[in-house]
Amino acid sequence: MAEVVKMPKMSDTMTEGVLAKWHKKVGDKVKSGDVLAEIETDKATMDFESYQDGTLLYIGIQEGAAAPVDSVIAILGKEGEDYKSLLDQAGSGAAAEPAKEAAPAADKAPAATPAPAAPKVGLSSIPATVIRMPLLSDTMTEGTIEKWNFKVGDKVKADDSLADVATDKATMEVVGYEAGTLLYIGVKEGEAAKVNDIIAIVGKEGTDITPLLQDGGSAPAAEAAPGAEAKTEASASATATAPESSSDDDSRVKASPLARKIAKDKGINLNDVKGSAEGGRIIKKDVEEYTPSAKPAAAAEAAPAAPSAAPAAKAPIVLPTFTGEEKFSERPVTQMRKAISRRLSESLFTAPHFYVTMSIDMDQAIVARTRMNEIAPVKISFNDFVVKACAVALRQHPAINSSFLGDKIRTNEHVHVGVAVAVDEGLLVPVIKFADGKSLSHISVEVKEFAGKAKSKKLQPNEMEGSTFTISNLGMFGVDEFTAIINTPNACILAVSGIQAVPVVKNGAVVPGNIMKVTLSADHRVVDGATAAAFLQTLKQLLEEPVRLLI
Repeated sequence: MAEVVKMPKMSDTMTEGVLAKWHKKVGDKVKSGDVLAEIETDKATMDFESYQDGTLLYIGIQEGAAAPVDSVIAILGKEGEDYKSLLDQAGSGAAAEPAKEAAPAADKAPAATPAPAAPKVGLSSIPATVIRMPLLSDTMTEGTIEKWNFKVGDKVKADDSLADVATDKATMEVVGYEAGTLLYIGVKEGEAAKVNDIIAIVGKEGTDITPLLQDGGSAPAAEAAPGAEAKTEASASATATAPESSSDDDSRVKASPLARKIAKDKGINLNDVKGSAEGGRIIKKDVEEYTPSAKPAAAAEAAPAAPSAAPAAKAPIVLPTFTGEEKFSERPVTQMRKAISRRLSESLFTAPHFYVTMSIDMDQAIVARTRMNEIAPVKISFNDFVVKACAVALRQHPAINSSFLGDKIRTNEHVHVGVAVAVDEGLLVPVIKFADGKSLSHISVEVKEFAGKAKSKKLQPNEMEGSTFTISNLGMFGVDEFTAIINTPNACILAVSGIQAVPVVKNGAVVPGNIMKVTLSADHRVVDGATAAAFLQTLKQLLEEPVRLLI
């Protein structure tokens, strides 16, 4: 008797899974213990094994698509067994419709059938695989194709990197996991596609992929369907790119995504840069060390010479005139900037912020830091002092170490401090986990390591998750005072300014002092003003008497 295979719950927080790869196809024999598929959860990609023997009669979800936990993804049974009733019982009537229509189409295949019947052919019988925009981070909703490494008609291997995709966190490679010919490209370079949208199709050369596009394509894909065959797509691609091809076109030059981005920002043509990596591939170092030739400089010097002659001829003019040129530059919004915009807008307009500012005397902290750095294995910064002091203070004020979760408030018993790090495209927040139990030296090493990874786009998602409190420090820029937007679901974020040398009153006398202002942004749904003030008071005591941090 046929049995339904449902999307398993592979982690405690999993609500849906993405079918990364099928290891069996319809009609294959399956034994108990065989790996049916690879499923991508919110934690990792895992093998999904079959718990029964039989023939794979039905596949309900294509590779790259997502399905909720407990939804039908396959059916196993005896060869030729009718499984339609199982789909109806599982509430998958919509999913069963293509299966019902497929049988009549197959019966009519020997006879002369009209052209519209072609899309009704079972999709599993088409020797081609749809490549969809993968979910490359937990907050990703869409990705931008920065570069295609192949063109339509090229042969690709299972482990080839098809394209470079910019997400909200980093630029990553998309691997097709299929060998064959690249039959279709659905998203042009520089354009964005939502997660699970069709971006390419790989299969046997000459395959008609129209049914695949009509079945699972978006509107742009459907418009491209009439020219979906490999040869037509290849000629269309060639026609589209022909007018743009010139000696200035560096799109086919071998270069890393980061090197290409830096070159674009600096206006450098990669055709002029010599690559030092394997196979002549251009990397970041090559672009940064590249020196333009003297020709552009000479042209630039010659250009202003012509207009300068005109004003010289106008002798009667007494007052000098200046004519400016209106110009501007535009750049597309990156995935990272889109994510920052979305998350901070949601935070500011959803969480009722209030702000509490306090001045802290840093004289003793300056003395303690100087003494510590004489013997410490690593250089300790004032930011490390702030991270440690906040972690200790959070232990004493658990309400600040909380999160608003809609119908409940979670008070965290662990202390994970997020440290905002500025990068070229925006902001990343790596997390110092269990910061209250770590020494200043340990915190210093982790912060420096995370900052380096953030700037080179090598931070892993698990290194940016789980913060219970966040610190944003602009002290190195000499900022007097500022406020920060809460990094939800945290209840608070601390904005740290620079240490200012100002006159202060001590023991009735005006003396030189070193003052640092901090401002706590708090979510009023979780924290009240008195609670925020008490936290800052404890933080002030810890920083003004740093010996407390060592107790």
